[in-house]
Amino acid sequence: MADLSSQIEKDAQALSVDDDSIEGIANLAKKAKEMAKQIEDHEATLKEMKKGYRKITEEILPEALNEAGMSSFVMDDGSSIALKKFYSASIPKARESECFEYLRERGLDDIIKNQYQVNFGRGEDELAKQLTEALNREGFPFSHKMGVHPKTLEATMREQIEQGREFDISLFNGFIGQRAVIKS
Repeated sequence: MADLSSQIEKDAQALSVDDDSIEGIANLAKKAKEMAKQIEDHEATLKEMKKGYRKITEEILPEALNEAGMSSFVMDDGSSIALKKFYSASIPKARESECFEYLRERGLDDIIKNQYQVNFGRGEDELAKQLTEALNREGFPFSHKMGVHPKTLEATMREQIEQGREFDISLFNGFIGQRAVIKS
């Protein structure tokens, strides 16, 4: 990893850019594109390696040890292999109610979590207010959070500014800058 870092620094120094060096900028952009592709390739390779590792450790080795009548094995280099139990479970969507009833019948319903979320669209503030009042009236504990998605706020700010409308950028800690986006 240190070699990669030093190589990146070396490349950056070799490709130092002065204000008038279009060629240097193009070379840096090309290098960034190459590195993005390498990262993508390595991530795909890592995903495949993890899949292969799971296949070996969860299927092939346990089968081989079981066939040999062994639960553990020590290799010549001192490393060892041992079989250990692990558990994995999920509730199929099509059988949720059946699974939940099974848990309830056995007194295991404390693991079932109830979470309520209600989504309101634009212009439905009055409906949201009515629900809040009803929940309060009935004594239901609930959490309420208001917010604006950051991308929605950015799009609104951009739209207002591009259409020449007033928008207080500083109120929203807004910033208008430039970003280089490199696409293949």
